[in-house]
Amino acid sequence: MLSNVMLETSKCPPHTKRGNHRGARDFAVSSTLGYLISRTKIFYIYMASIVMYYSVLLNLHKPNPLSLFLLENITMAAATPIEMETISNSKGYHEGVFITWEDVWVRASNGRKGSKSILEGVTGYARPGQLLALMGPSGCGKSTLLDALAGRLGSNTSQAGDILVNGRRQALAYGTSAYVTQDDTLMTTLTVKEAVYYSAQLQLPKTMSSSEKKERAETTMREMGLQEAMNTRIGGWGCKGLSGGQKRRVTICIEILTRPKLLFLDEPTSGLDSAASYYVMSRIARLGQTDNGTGTTVIASIHQPSSEVFQLFHNLCLLSSGRTVYFGPASDANQFFASNGFPCPTLQNPSDHFLKTINKDFEKDIEQGLADPETIIPSTEEAINILIKSYKASANYEQVRSQVAEICKQDGGLLEKKRSRARFLTQCQILTRRSFVNMYRDLGYYWLRLAIYILLSIGLATVFHNLGTTGPNSVQARGSLLMFIASFLTFMAIGGFPSFVEEMKVFERERLNGHYGVTPFVIGNSLSALPYLVLISVIPGAIVYYLPGLHEGLQHFLYFALLIFTCMMLVESLMMIVASLVPNYLMGIITGAGIQGLMILGGGFFRLPNDLPDPFWKYPLYYIAFHKYAYQGLFKNEFQGLKFANVNGVPRNKIVDGETILRKNWELEMGYSKWVDLGILFGMILLYRLVFLLILKIAEKIKPAISALLSVPPKQTTQIMVNPYALPLN
Repeated sequence: MLSNVMLETSKCPPHTKRGNHRGARDFAVSSTLGYLISRTKIFYIYMASIVMYYSVLLNLHKPNPLSLFLLENITMAAATPIEMETISNSKGYHEGVFITWEDVWVRASNGRKGSKSILEGVTGYARPGQLLALMGPSGCGKSTLLDALAGRLGSNTSQAGDILVNGRRQALAYGTSAYVTQDDTLMTTLTVKEAVYYSAQLQLPKTMSSSEKKERAETTMREMGLQEAMNTRIGGWGCKGLSGGQKRRVTICIEILTRPKLLFLDEPTSGLDSAASYYVMSRIARLGQTDNGTGTTVIASIHQPSSEVFQLFHNLCLLSSGRTVYFGPASDANQFFASNGFPCPTLQNPSDHFLKTINKDFEKDIEQGLADPETIIPSTEEAINILIKSYKASANYEQVRSQVAEICKQDGGLLEKKRSRARFLTQCQILTRRSFVNMYRDLGYYWLRLAIYILLSIGLATVFHNLGTTGPNSVQARGSLLMFIASFLTFMAIGGFPSFVEEMKVFERERLNGHYGVTPFVIGNSLSALPYLVLISVIPGAIVYYLPGLHEGLQHFLYFALLIFTCMMLVESLMMIVASLVPNYLMGIITGAGIQGLMILGGGFFRLPNDLPDPFWKYPLYYIAFHKYAYQGLFKNEFQGLKFANVNGVPRNKIVDGETILRKNWELEMGYSKWVDLGILFGMILLYRLVFLLILKIAEKIKPAISALLSVPPKQTTQIMVNPYALPLN
């Protein structure tokens, strides 16, 4: 039985003048047509009611598709434009994300000069299935508002005001939101197909098969117009790759793979031509309206859209100097400007006209010199004040506030805290494979270091050629060679630090968007580096070991290569910790080099252990520096089992064993074997990696807390921080 179906009759237009017979005739015709259409609608609704009635009699558990089709289309046809917007907003989008912000202020610290306001009391909302565009001149606060809504403001900013998700103060969970930043942070060594496919395997749920994930990736690439560049490397400093616009599309492609419920985009059309901008934005505008029956809430800051792109916007938020100039339907913005004395010229892009009107960076327009001197042209500041005052006094502003209040009253429900994604082992496998490919193709990661290690090993082999076991300098030369290997060859492992920093940037972007966990990243990076470190340890190690004539025996060489491997992995682990604490790679290299320099000085070679000053150098540096255990392991492996003649400080014909030299000459701790030193080094590797893992996880908790502490609500408003770091820990 059909119930709760209401038809609203169309309102008649105002009465026409008596002399206007054409207007009266048109009105009569339109009234007749409206009568016929309304009767047709009633007939179809009556037919749909009959179908549904007999469906119930036949005990059908599901509504008849024909009746549902008739009801849906007749209801949409009978609705007024406002009702149609309400229906389209509510139909299928009850599971979407509503986000509102009210009286939001953001201030940035300006050093000793105090703080500067970036946003000043902005209010607005975003609905599922709609595209909200944030527009304004450079420096107006578009990106800051986007960061505030996504919960990504920096620690040097303070935020106040209400930001609510589905009417609640809740964090944005994994898979609920995605953020496309201005910077296209991608792995430059991967092809477009590899980058998107790896991301699909990481992000898409474990219930999807590999073929389904691959199909989703290829479909999304075609939607972004990347089918011709699928096998092209993204490119960076080492090789020419994609253009800036193509990189932009790759970034967008990766973030819309999962069809997120909430999508933030910061300048998505930068680097794109007008045609590409239109096709990309049209796909974004349609996102969620046909996928899974759930609308995606899209908020995008955009600088200068074309007229075609502008028509895709549902709502528009115009900002100038952190203040709202206009918020409402994009189609009504032109009328708003015209009603306040700033009409858009004919055949001019509305967005160009809006930005030109509210941009006060160029106070005196060049074209004003050609204007009539008697014409009074208001300054840009005056125009902005006129528009802001008009907006504050308009019915549109009250409607925005009422919409915000209405959305806040709705019980949208809590966002899901977890979303199905790839299994933990799958994440480790994919990240290991991707990192291995990146290291293989990036010449600066390991290959350049391998070449330099080989050259240095040849140099060491020639300088220390044929050491022998007799002569006064044999012991000292062996010690110097081993010290150089343990100190300076491993010191050069920081050469891969810039490449690792670039990989860390990719991790930070993907982690904030919830692609995978911290633990799989650490495991994947560690496993992918093992083959290259083994290669660097064995090839240069064989050159520098056999040509000078160090201790013969395969087991001695294997221990030698294994210890070099652990030292290099230790240095890389140390630099990982530095990378998580230092903002850029230049400062990281300086910091890492300084730390290793202190460890070398306190390692017990340049100054023997008993001669080291107790404060700091002996306790604790000597015991926490990995060089101590590297020196002891290499020296024990080399000297134990050898006998030396004509050693300094010993009678000429007396033979001295290696243990005596280790104890008296080098002051080593002989109470344990060389394998204990190697075990300590392996333990330090695990410790350093765990410290790196803990720093990453703790940083996710500390950053939102710092931002919350720095938020001071003005005018007794309630402060809310949306936390993008509230992700499942793996």
